Amino acid sequence: MKKNKTSKAWMREHVTDSYVQRAKAEGWRSRAAFKLMEIDEWDKRGSRLLRPGRVVVDLGAAPGGWSQVAAKRVGSGGRVLAVDLLDMAPIPGVTFFKGDFNDEAVLRWLTLQLDGRPVDLVISDMAPNLSGIAAVDQARGVHLAELALEFAAGHLKPGGDFLVKIFQGQGFDAFRKAMTAVFEKVAVRKPKASRDRSSEVYLQGSGIKDTPTYPC
Repeated sequence: MKKNKTSKAWMREHVTDSYVQRAKAEGWRSRAAFKLMEIDEWDKRGSRLLRPGRVVVDLGAAPGGWSQVAAKRVGSGGRVLAVDLLDMAPIPGVTFFKGDFNDEAVLRWLTLQLDGRPVDLVISDMAPNLSGIAAVDQARGVHLAELALEFAAGHLKPGGDFLVKIFQGQGFDAFRKAMTAVFEKVAVRKPKASRDRSSEVYLQGSGIKDTPTYPC
């Protein structure tokens, strides 16, 4: 009964959420689109992550809110390659592959799609399936972020960028330290579209080092 009440309360909050309503009105796949837009516009003096012509890989892309934003902002001269274990309905300007981004089949597909073009940006808004056990869920979330970082370190061109979701708690500081070994600059982002009570934040790695020292 308690779980049912919690689910109903979440649904009521979800359907009345201003970002959910905006997403429906403006045609975005999810409210997460606004998180990426805000992060992309965070530093008005610096270069945006989603610049025209960039090649972007979106890990854990479904339902496609981030891929939508990325495709619009990199334009026809850019590429957005999206990967997820779940199905994702087609999005103009986005090439999708269903699978685990660590599998050899996905890596072969990426190589074929890139056709020699370097990856400018890796983005990941992945979150684990929740068990309800805080310590377990935190560990799973950090593990997903670590996998995304390992992928970025292996595929980004020198100077490339990385944006990943991670939850504050056990393992957060160690992961942030790992990112500083890979990128010239690491910043914490908490967009307004991220609910205040949520422990989620986004780490933005700018300028991958020529010889990143990703910890094994």
